[in-house]
Amino acid sequence: MKRAMIAIAAAVLVSGAVWKYEFTGSRRDRGGHGRSVAAAVGPIEQSIDATGSVAPQNRVEIKPPVGGRIEQLLVDEGDKVKTGQITAWMSSTDRTAILDAARAQGPEQVKKWEDAYKPTAVFASLPGEVILRNVVVGQAVDAGTVLFAVADTLVVNAQVDESDIGKIKLGQKARIRLDSYPDQTVDGKVFDILFEGKNVSNVITYGVKIRPDRVPPFFRSQMTANVSFLVKRKEDALLVPAAAVKDGPGGKRTVTLPLGADGQFETREVTTGIETDEQVEILNGLTPGDKVVVTAGQYQAQKAPESSPLSFMGRGMGRGGAQQGAAPKPKKTAGK
Repeated sequence: MKRAMIAIAAAVLVSGAVWKYEFTGSRRDRGGHGRSVAAAVGPIEQSIDATGSVAPQNRVEIKPPVGGRIEQLLVDEGDKVKTGQITAWMSSTDRTAILDAARAQGPEQVKKWEDAYKPTAVFASLPGEVILRNVVVGQAVDAGTVLFAVADTLVVNAQVDESDIGKIKLGQKARIRLDSYPDQTVDGKVFDILFEGKNVSNVITYGVKIRPDRVPPFFRSQMTANVSFLVKRKEDALLVPAAAVKDGPGGKRTVTLPLGADGQFETREVTTGIETDEQVEILNGLTPGDKVVVTAGQYQAQKAPESSPLSFMGRGMGRGGAQQGAAPKPKKTAGK
């Protein structure tokens, strides 16, 4: 038993030595700082992110002028139509009843009534693309049935938080990514900002419409879109990682520079410009090639254990090797 306890104590001492080297010695070698990264010139942009969906700019539903039965469909989803183009032929309710009765009398009677009683044409009232075909040939319809839906062009409707809506302007550039095609980026511009906001869970948002510079073939109505509105952009900015810039007293911004291999460091005040989650533009205080320290997070020493590392063997060992928590032996008294 004693040998086992000695072996365990030795293992704990070795583990403590390794811990001290890994966390104390390595921190001393790095001076308590992280890796060094050189300031470099490159592009940076500041943007406002919002979510939205693809939708037609103008959507028109094509309905029949009378009730009856669909005889022929001339267009389908994805087809382009012009104003006044015939999209379908249908028989009115009266023509449908007459032709059905004529079929019982033979082909000659059917042809006679087809020539005498012409079908009704259904016209497109808006130039654009058919995005919905809602009926099939032979289906009975009434005057309120939607046969087709036509959209002139597809746009993106985004919802922008009221805290950011003041930064959105007409003609502002935007970048669109669809959840369905995250690797495809589509450029566009803001062409409308709605005047009335929406209150959803006590958050006010305003609708902003973006017209793509080119509508790609994979755009579909109601697809979820992520929009980045470009606020600022600079092509040749001096950039450092955002983790290298620290906030000081009085609103000052500082960076840490390594001075050499001896572990000395310098804290320098800088003036910043455009900032993102990954990069910060440096306007004054650094030159290209200057190395700054990027910290991965402050190290916090662990608290010392309140009990002995050997406590897992029992309640712990007290002074003189007596086991803590054991019941005291009864004292012997004279004459007993």
